[in-house]
Amino acid sequence: MMASKSKSSPCENRSDNIVTSCSQRSFNCASLDIGCAIYDPATDLLKTFINSTRKGIPISGYEYSLADSKSLSNLALSREQRVIDDIEKSLQPSNKHSAWVLEQGYKSSFTVPMYDQGAFIGFLFYDSVKLAAFTTEVQRDLVLFSNIINMTLVREFSTIRSINATVHMACDFANLRDFETGAHLVRMAKNARIIAKAIANKHKLNDEFIEHVYLFAPLHDIGKIGIPDTVLLKPAALTDDEREIMKTHVNKGVEMVEKILHDFNLERSSDSIIMKNIVAYHHEFMDGSGYPNALKCDEIPVEARIITVADILDALVSPRPYKKKWTMGEAIVELKRMAAIGKLDPDCVAAVETNLVEITAVIEEYQD
Repeated sequence: MMASKSKSSPCENRSDNIVTSCSQRSFNCASLDIGCAIYDPATDLLKTFINSTRKGIPISGYEYSLADSKSLSNLALSREQRVIDDIEKSLQPSNKHSAWVLEQGYKSSFTVPMYDQGAFIGFLFYDSVKLAAFTTEVQRDLVLFSNIINMTLVREFSTIRSINATVHMACDFANLRDFETGAHLVRMAKNARIIAKAIANKHKLNDEFIEHVYLFAPLHDIGKIGIPDTVLLKPAALTDDEREIMKTHVNKGVEMVEKILHDFNLERSSDSIIMKNIVAYHHEFMDGSGYPNALKCDEIPVEARIITVADILDALVSPRPYKKKWTMGEAIVELKRMAAIGKLDPDCVAAVETNLVEITAVIEEYQD
C-alpha cells in the first residue's frame, strides 16, 4: 500500500480536492484513507503522489519498483481490483510500505489500478481501520470515484506533456542549439527532484509538488529561444553587454509560459504557478543580488530556489566552451561558499551534499 503526504502545500489542487471528496462521500466521513501512487515506466518505479489521510503518519517521498511486487504487477497487467479484508493476516512487513500499512493500524484495503489509453499509470489505495470494510456496494462506489480521479490525473499529465511538447517544438523551429539542452535538462530535473524530496519535510512540500518541480524543471530556460545565437552560442565568456542580453531570457521565458498557459486555459491552475515561478525566478539569489527582480530570501518561491541550486551544480560539473568541468568535490565547495555568503538556499545545498551518491549517479548516467 502507498499513500502520500497529506499536509497542505503551495500546490494543493483539484486532484487533492477530489480525493478528499471521495473519502467523505464514500464512508460518510468514517475513517477511510486514500493514497495515489503514479508509475514511471522509464524506471519501473511507483512514486507516492497525492492522498487524503485523516490521522496517523502518511508515507511520502517513497519509491518502489513495481517488479519487486508480484501482486501489484499482476494487478497492473490484469486490470483487476484487489480487496484485502484482514491486512494483519495477509501482509508481512517485508518492505517500507507494507510496514507502514501495519503500523497505521489499517485492517482492510481496496486497490484500484489506473490507466491512460490502455497504459498503466498507477494505483489508488483505499485503506480502512475496519475489518472487511470494502463490501461489494462500497467497491462499486469507490470504482466510480476512482474513474473520476483517474480522468483528472490523465488530463493533468496530458496537459503537462502537451506543454513540454510545445516548448520542445518551439526550440526545434527556432533551431536552438544551446549547450544547456538534452542531457543537461534531464540531469537538472532529476537532481531537482532529489533536492525537493530532501527538503520536503522542513518546507512542507507534498509529493505532488515534488513531481511538478521535476516535470517543469526542463522548462526553466525556455526564454533562451529568443536570445541571438551570437550570444547564446558564443564559444567564450560573455561581455557585459552580452550578459545583459542573456539576462533577458528570463522575461522572454515568462512571456512564453504565459502565452502557453493562456492557450491551454491554465492561467489559474495551481500547478501552472509552479511552472511560472521556476521560469521567472531561477536566477534570483537569496541576498537580492540575482535577476531580474532582485528578490530576497522567502520572496523567492522554494521551487525556484531548488532549480537554482540544481542548475548551478550542473553548470559547474559540466564542460563549457569557456571552462573545464569541475569535480563534484569542487562543486560542493562552491555551492557551500555561495550558501555561506547568502546567495543560495542552505537547505537545498545541504540536500546536495547529503544525497551526493544519488546525485553523482545521475550526472554520470546522463552524460552529454
